[in-house]
Amino acid sequence: MKLKLLLLCQLIAYGAFCQNWQSLSDGKNLKNWEKHGGNATYALEDGVITGTAVTNSPNTFLFTKETYSDFILELEVLLPNHLNSGIQIRSHLKDNDVTYGYQFEIDPSARNFSGGIYDEQRRGWLYPLSMNQQAQDAFVLAAWNKIRIECLDNEIRTYINGKMCSYLIDDVDSEGHIGLQVHSIGEAEKGFLVKWKNIKILTTDVADHVWDADPTVPQISYLKNQLTDWEKSHGWYLLWDGKTTSGWRGAKLDEFPEKGWQMENGELTVLASDGGESTGGGDIVTKKKYGDFELEVEFKITEGANSGIKYFVDPALNKGAGSAIGCEFQVLDDEKHPDAKLGVMGNRTVGSLYDLIAADNLTTPGRGKQFKGVGQWNKARIVSRNGKVEHWLNNEKVVEYDRFSQMFQALVNYSKYQKWDNFGKWPEGSILLQDHGNRVSFRSIKIREL
Repeated sequence: MKLKLLLLCQLIAYGAFCQNWQSLSDGKNLKNWEKHGGNATYALEDGVITGTAVTNSPNTFLFTKETYSDFILELEVLLPNHLNSGIQIRSHLKDNDVTYGYQFEIDPSARNFSGGIYDEQRRGWLYPLSMNQQAQDAFVLAAWNKIRIECLDNEIRTYINGKMCSYLIDDVDSEGHIGLQVHSIGEAEKGFLVKWKNIKILTTDVADHVWDADPTVPQISYLKNQLTDWEKSHGWYLLWDGKTTSGWRGAKLDEFPEKGWQMENGELTVLASDGGESTGGGDIVTKKKYGDFELEVEFKITEGANSGIKYFVDPALNKGAGSAIGCEFQVLDDEKHPDAKLGVMGNRTVGSLYDLIAADNLTTPGRGKQFKGVGQWNKARIVSRNGKVEHWLNNEKVVEYDRFSQMFQALVNYSKYQKWDNFGKWPEGSILLQDHGNRVSFRSIKIREL
């Protein structure tokens, strides 16, 4: 009897849950939707929405008239060809009918970023699947794929065919439209199309129905100078608290520089001087030293700027003119600063291991580095573990090397670093933010020891 009552309660609860789902299409017409942007066509037949791409058209979007904040969205997507597509969430329109906002990517290319999160017409990739490679095979071309998108507070989680793809934390948009994208095409892609069906949304008691996150999927956060609970539980802590000099000093000083650095609006900024190395406020370093670690820093450069994020730094090696000595993640305006054309084969460009290894997109060869531009926030990530070091620029790998290898030693021997014994091989060192005489800002500086 008790078992029957339990089953009855479960069925009642399940029925109530099902009743809370709302269909975004009645299967008869698209009266709850509006087309924006380009000239692609959308048609509804037998409950299936078909978007057909046309040439000489920008991206086209079919938007819900209603906006949504916290929700769970489920639908099925069929891509019979290699047409790039996507699903907009919490998105908006500019005055010129251009869509911007979060996009669930549908990517049939060899890159396999389906399920990643892209910020359309704004910041670009926020969660590329370079950060979760195990989900790159989740989307199946020429088959119906079950999509699930969960938006709750500042969290966005995505799933394809039950496999978790993205785990994003971002507080830029808390509500907006849902949209179905038909990407722009060239002549060779004429006739390409994408189909959607069974589009439904849950907007009540969302927190009670989100799935448990896959513990193997990394979280990417864009909160400013804050740590999420996930980050704290995984050992992350802030290297800069967003407002004080705690934990930092001048590379050639016992204290933090009295001039040349500014802390304002949650940004740590080295001020412009004469464009020289450490001629303003000078480099700053962490008081603590690190060996195996994972470091993340957001940086924003001004036009023509040069700076760097150094690690395995020994401030005692250079007390004279110039910068402190250590391995460097180059921060540079490749277009306007002359240093980009110096060195060897681009090894002084943004993301490079300065003067040693040129940055290149190792995630998607041939695609180029994903630098978001001057005046925009870019994310640097440096991972050091058991001698293996990686540089990541905006969550795509651009450099990897073994600091104890013969190859690394050979590179050092033919560089400006050859005069320092065991350069790059020291067991630990400080983290450094460089003063190179140009205005550059940093924020959300965080680290975990491995």
